[in-house]
Amino acid sequence: MDVEVTTAPLPEVEADVRVLGLADGQDLPPELADVEGADDVRTAARKTTLLRPHEARVMVVGLGPPDKVDAEAMRVAGAVAAKEAGRFDATSVAWGIPEGTAAEPAVAVAALTEGTILAGFRFDRFRSGDRDDPEPARAERLILAAAGGDEERLSTAARTARVAAEAANRARELQSLPANVATPSFLAERAREISAAFEPVSAEVFGRERISELGMGGLEAVSKGSAEEPQFIVLRYAGGPGGAPTLGLVGKAVTFDTGGISIKPSAKMEEMKMDMSGGAAVLETVGAIAELELPIDLVAVVPSTENMPSGTATRPGDIITQLNGKTVEVNNTDAEGRLILADALTYCTRELEAERVVDVATLTGAIVVALGSTYAGLMANDDEWASEVAEAGERAGELAWRLPLHPEFKDLTKGTVADLTNSSNKRKAGSIYAAEFLEEFVEDKPWVHLDIAGTAWDVGREYVGSGPTGFGVRLLVELARERAGA
Repeated sequence: MDVEVTTAPLPEVEADVRVLGLADGQDLPPELADVEGADDVRTAARKTTLLRPHEARVMVVGLGPPDKVDAEAMRVAGAVAAKEAGRFDATSVAWGIPEGTAAEPAVAVAALTEGTILAGFRFDRFRSGDRDDPEPARAERLILAAAGGDEERLSTAARTARVAAEAANRARELQSLPANVATPSFLAERAREISAAFEPVSAEVFGRERISELGMGGLEAVSKGSAEEPQFIVLRYAGGPGGAPTLGLVGKAVTFDTGGISIKPSAKMEEMKMDMSGGAAVLETVGAIAELELPIDLVAVVPSTENMPSGTATRPGDIITQLNGKTVEVNNTDAEGRLILADALTYCTRELEAERVVDVATLTGAIVVALGSTYAGLMANDDEWASEVAEAGERAGELAWRLPLHPEFKDLTKGTVADLTNSSNKRKAGSIYAAEFLEEFVEDKPWVHLDIAGTAWDVGREYVGSGPTGFGVRLLVELARERAGA
């Protein structure tokens, strides 16, 4: 989408639809006060009214109480306006940046950009459609009118938001693809595309043989039941000045999860194509960081495989050896994500020398029970790092709630005949248990685990709806910007 910032007043901006946001207690500008329909305007959040002064279309979007109009409210308003504008086949939308609210201009510009772009996502590549029925219009141009604002600062905010939101939409596309298309090899090819597009990015991919040679027993074990080749994907972004700490990102990418021998119920198993959401988020985050040319050094690791039942699949009770040498009793083959993440975390910290790490994974159903789709679960071994990640999520509108780690939870991960077990027979603190397991593989580096099982899909927010969300991309881009001082 083409996003522009102008300091011209909204009435002077050419667009198919001009949008004016009004908070409670605010009035229409004088030139619209007597237009037919002006009496119908409501300022309650998400309410829309279309006015027709002369030949123009002016949409009024209610924002609600002015002290509640923050970045999230503006994202929602941007999405509401974009959807409503689509009803009029509008391809260009101009927003007047609201004044007198809790969202200062740069925040409003970024949030409106995100809401508009995210709301425009469609996944229709497999629909044959009617050749005589044209596709519905979508906004191709967004103009943000901030009369009297700092155009350079606002343009930077708009560009950053555009890049992050478009990256999130690319992650949503990957999430939506069926597992017979988005295989581990498909994701590896996407990593190579990102590397080819940006000179500071390099890609390396290991297949089954190399995974086994390196001793990645977790990824090897999970992939055993599938005919699809597992892929251990590594991206490096060299954008920093040299000598700066390296940020590490790890994303789980199980492209289809049947549960393996510990097979899942058939109901809604088709949704298990999205068990690669963490990997999708990490891949597209790297692309966004490279496009923004952030001055930071970054390494990203995406272990990718299917988890299938077959005569060669890992069995409950099997014992494996992870990359760091620790042995694990695989008591539940449907607790596979932690096994592949364990190898990835070790590789990221030990071999790639990441000095602090965030992993992103659709890891446990327990987190959905605990936090629903509003917050991702956040678990960490470092208070300062946990706060930094959570605050980045707050600014991005991708919320994370910290859950505690504790030695009593750690005790549950101890194996009977091996160092660890991937699943305790005591159904206690399932999401925290998984994090305690992962902590064994981070080489004592500052680490945050984000369990996005509840936030990756079917959140229901105005700008992402009930499908894929691309959760994690905007949070990680914001985190990288903060680390880079951008």
